Amino acid sequence: MTETTASAPTRAIGAISLDMVVLDCPDPAALSDFYAKLLGWEVESADDEWVTLRSPEGGIGVAFQKAEGFVAPTWPEGPVPQQFHLDLNVPDIDAAEPGVLALGAAKTGRPEPDAKGFRVYLDPAGHPFCLCREG
Repeated sequence: MTETTASAPTRAIGAISLDMVVLDCPDPAALSDFYAKLLGWEVESADDEWVTLRSPEGGIGVAFQKAEGFVAPTWPEGPVPQQFHLDLNVPDIDAAEPGVLALGAAKTGRPEPDAKGFRVYLDPAGHPFCLCREG
């Protein structure tokens, strides 16, 4: 076993880097519209099956892929797990929440009311995401 340190990250295979996170969904245009408004990002490319968003500054993108027979997560209970979630930093969760809900997100009631620092929502296709307090 080899040791690694936080000051010396290593890449497992050459110069691999993350370019994009892809979300399966029933309607790529509708879900990309939600996230474009939420993040203030722009559509980089789009067709009926796939939409890519990227920050105006560049960097990692988010894409939405049409998935026939898509089944939304039933997390935190039920047979379909969350599979993944996005953590989105905001300066003030309470201030950001009304805008997120107005775009079509739904509250989950998670975490428990006494937890600090983040809140969990569902996007319009049912994927969980968190608003996290910066810092």
